[in-house]
Amino acid sequence: MQCTKRKAELIIESRPFEGWKDMVEKLQRKGGAGCEVLNAAQELLQTREIAAELIRKCGKLASKMETAVAAGLSNVQAQPSIMSEKLKLSDYQLVGLNWLLVLNTHQVNGILADEMGLGKTVQIIAFLSYLKEKKLSNPGKPHLVVVPSSTIENWQNEFHRWSPSMNVSVYYGSQDERKYQRIQWSKNGFGDTEVVLTTYGMVTSCPEERRMFRVIPLHYAIFDEAHMLKNMYTQRYENLIRINAPNRVLVTGTPLQNNLLELMSLLVFVMPKLFKGKQETLKALFTKAAKQSNNKNDSESSLPEFERTQIFQAKHIMKPFVLRRLKSDVLKDLPPKTDKIIHCPMTEDQEQKYNELIETFSKQAEKELEDDASEPTESGIAMYSKLRRLANHPLLLRYQYKDNVLKDMAKRLQKDILYKDTVYQYILDDLYVMSDFELHRICLEYKTCYNLRLPPTVFGESGKLKEIGELLPKLKKEGHRVLIFSQFVMVLDVLEEFFKHKGYKFLRLDGSTPVPQRQDLIDEYNKDSSILIFMLSTRAGGLGINLTSADTVIIHDVDPNPHNDKQAEDRSHRIGQTRPVTVIRMVSKGTIEENILTLAQEKLLLEKEVSCDEENDQSERKSVARLLKQALGSVKKNSGNQKTPKKSGA
Repeated sequence: MQCTKRKAELIIESRPFEGWKDMVEKLQRKGGAGCEVLNAAQELLQTREIAAELIRKCGKLASKMETAVAAGLSNVQAQPSIMSEKLKLSDYQLVGLNWLLVLNTHQVNGILADEMGLGKTVQIIAFLSYLKEKKLSNPGKPHLVVVPSSTIENWQNEFHRWSPSMNVSVYYGSQDERKYQRIQWSKNGFGDTEVVLTTYGMVTSCPEERRMFRVIPLHYAIFDEAHMLKNMYTQRYENLIRINAPNRVLVTGTPLQNNLLELMSLLVFVMPKLFKGKQETLKALFTKAAKQSNNKNDSESSLPEFERTQIFQAKHIMKPFVLRRLKSDVLKDLPPKTDKIIHCPMTEDQEQKYNELIETFSKQAEKELEDDASEPTESGIAMYSKLRRLANHPLLLRYQYKDNVLKDMAKRLQKDILYKDTVYQYILDDLYVMSDFELHRICLEYKTCYNLRLPPTVFGESGKLKEIGELLPKLKKEGHRVLIFSQFVMVLDVLEEFFKHKGYKFLRLDGSTPVPQRQDLIDEYNKDSSILIFMLSTRAGGLGINLTSADTVIIHDVDPNPHNDKQAEDRSHRIGQTRPVTVIRMVSKGTIEENILTLAQEKLLLEKEVSCDEENDQSERKSVARLLKQALGSVKKNSGNQKTPKKSGA
């Protein structure tokens, strides 16, 4: 309920009030307009009191746990004897094991939030092995380990390496395979299965699976990459919180955010009994808070006083339930990591096209991005996307294939058996919205257009690929091996063509890579030193993957959320790395990417002051608006120094 200026004036005019009843009666005599505001305020205050009371209850439990954690970290001095004798836990991993055991003793749940690359997987395996060795596991109640699909094979391998006697059943495969497994468990129970290893998708993909995990009794449920559980509004969260496991450990490599919704979402997930029946009330509170802060910036100071106070209390309360160590604190013998930023000058043609795009967008942006607009419109997001694509490579837009070539292409495609019944104009309309690279791919796919494919030389025509083209021979000669990350699958496509043309051996992993093949690719790269390059998409290749055989990481395009790039670089700079690691961030000079880099650096600086995490969708959209304003505004001021753009046939 919004309190308009007129409603506020009515309430003020009606003062003084002897009490709530007197206030309601006076407002009703003035037409009752202010009563709606009062009711909404009363409801909000009641909701806030419930949230505050829940946090107070958590606080009491936290005080108890703080004492227990402080007193109980020196009980277990060695790893469980059932674990492999060939492998040894580090001292800090033994501390992690003890911390998990203290939580288990007091029957409370927690969040293992060590920085990426510190072996959280191994600490969980050690914990479950200890429960087995000391007969603290419940017969017939297996542990459930839920992981992203990209890491399931790595988890399976780590269980086998570290605790080979642990009986792990992998719940993954086709619908028919999973159905057969469910039927067997239903008929015969879990038998000697001690751990069920599965993915987020498998746990929630169909009603039968959701029901199975709601019904079957489990001992511990472990959730890897638990930042996926940061929003209690999502259907995934609803499904996962209903899993029938009284004990839970969340595993995440990213720190906790300064965001009440996310903090409370994690608290509710970790302590479901304490929050039972209060979840809808909390959701109502966060909905109101979101509306209040919708037009504000993302700084903590812009939050309402109530929310700032609750964030502070929630983070303080969570301390005993969260274990977070940094590599710089515990891995004194980890080889050093050097960060480099290369500001790549665009090619002359690329720069001219970029300036032309800025000129076009600056005129549109006068309407799209007023000073008080906190979020971009859909067309604003499209501008942002095109500027990013062109900053990476001109082939990600359309410049090579002019309109007359597309008309010829459409006619040729009509002769192909797959297009023979398609209307010419429909084909042409589809071609018009494609990028040069997408059109090139069509030419490779259809014989009728094959001679319209792009020549190999154009794939190297970007500032970044000019730089990569100079770097790779030096790196290869010096015996380095390289991981290249990009957020954009089509950038990987362009890189692939470029590497083929240059004759480099490479592998590739992105979101479309079948899960069963991912670990095979990782193993192949780690074993075959003749493969110089491993290309990965930042999101698919940034989680739980060990690629310590590489010592050079190239971030082709910087992410506004620095944690995504941090996850990527930690594929190499982690336990097992024996060589110094170099991380190279590539930024197209004089483009929106420089603003993105600045934004990412600001977020990392903020993280040193307050513990923060991945941005939510709303703050991400606000970041886009800010970046677009900066990119268009900065060039607009210097437009007098720009070259006159040539006409493009695209």
